[in-house]
Amino acid sequence: MATPTPLPSETAATARAPRASPPVWAVLLAACAGQFLVVLDVSVVNVALPSMRTDLGLGGTGLQWVVNAYALTFAGFLLLGGRAADLFGRKRVFLAGLGLFTAASLAGGLAQEPWQLIAARSLQGIGAAVLSPATLTILTTTFPTGAARTRAIGTWTAVGAGGGAAGGLVGGVLTEYLSWRWVLLVNVPVGIVVLVAAAVWLTEGRSGVVRRLDVPGAVLVTAGVAALAYGIVQTEPHGWTAAASLGPLLVGLVLLAVFVAVEARTREPLMPLRLFRIRAVSAANAVMVVCGGGMFAMWYLMSLYLQNVLHFSPVKAGLAFLPHSLSIVVGSKLAPRLMARVDGKLLAIAGGSLAVVGYAWQSRMGADGTYVGTVLGPAVIMSLGSGLMMTPLAASATSGAAPSEAGLVSGLVNTSRQIGGALGLTVLATVAAERTAARGGAGPEALAAGYGHAFVVATGIIAAAVVLMAVLLPRTPAATRGSS
Repeated sequence: MATPTPLPSETAATARAPRASPPVWAVLLAACAGQFLVVLDVSVVNVALPSMRTDLGLGGTGLQWVVNAYALTFAGFLLLGGRAADLFGRKRVFLAGLGLFTAASLAGGLAQEPWQLIAARSLQGIGAAVLSPATLTILTTTFPTGAARTRAIGTWTAVGAGGGAAGGLVGGVLTEYLSWRWVLLVNVPVGIVVLVAAAVWLTEGRSGVVRRLDVPGAVLVTAGVAALAYGIVQTEPHGWTAAASLGPLLVGLVLLAVFVAVEARTREPLMPLRLFRIRAVSAANAVMVVCGGGMFAMWYLMSLYLQNVLHFSPVKAGLAFLPHSLSIVVGSKLAPRLMARVDGKLLAIAGGSLAVVGYAWQSRMGADGTYVGTVLGPAVIMSLGSGLMMTPLAASATSGAAPSEAGLVSGLVNTSRQIGGALGLTVLATVAAERTAARGGAGPEALAAGYGHAFVVATGIIAAAVVLMAVLLPRTPAATRGSS
């Protein structure tokens, strides 16, 4: 019997049939690969900074901006990136963010002038801000609520932690055996592979709630913090009362004031001010800004100390950061178990106090230091304390918000930490440069004195954060604590 010719209606129905769902392992792999690249680039450049300085003629200010350009744009556009996924679709935003990130990595790796590298790092930060929220949203919409989603998010979190831990080592290997350019160029082949895989495997989806993008808010907060950072940098050569310093500082404050005014009036604000009426949210974000101000610069300062003073090779410097990374992971993993038995506020204070001890110990670094005697002990203590502190802080920030706003509040915490870190890096790098200059130049003794003094100031900043925790953070209700 001849096979009957399908009717036109049947053919149309077949054409409209949805394609088969992609394998969940492929979705998980694509999302985790994107997140790995984002987190890796926060730390991968630190070990390469001395080589960048030599090759491009970067000054101390330029080195700060290689790190800060990424941190500022990442923080300023992070919430905007999360909302873009709702409006334009998660797959589309994932591909756009990864495409921009990959292209900016190529531009940075090929940079011939300092401004080209800093501009590329800024674009990388915007791409990362668009990409990172989409990776988590893809997972939460692909995996149903329950054990499968928990395992997927756990894998995503572990990959992110692994990216941060691997950054120093990867950057050291690439810098020593290839070139500093490869700490950025390595993103290009990986990004292209993930782009192709995501285009094939991911399916489009978007939230049923359509929101508008608060682009003015993102631009204002990023420009305001950048202007403040620039003004702080100008205090080193010109002093705090000079017009070259006061002008950018004033502009930054005005831009941030305008940002607050815009957020108070827009229908879909980037940072809903009403959330700050919740004590846990406002307190945790205030503490995160201060903690970021003291802790973010640690990787930057230690990388310079290891290579410029102790004369470590890039690979050796990358390996030297493994105890820092592993101690943070241990503290972060241990914190939820302790929170089942100890009030989260008390754990955060204890972790912060431990970090203060580690930072104070690290401030005693000198030109005749050794890794075992000068770096290893403080590394374990300050990093373990940081891990123990950050988990209860993040939990406190989301405890008072409605479940529907948990993602938004988590984004606020990340934004606060990144902005505080960018400003803190600017302050501490300026403090180090001033002390180094006062000690007579760029010799090992003068450099060690500058880095050590910066750690003294960082110790004070983190101690202030501990005081803020004691005064502002609410205690965790006993009824919400249970077994891990």
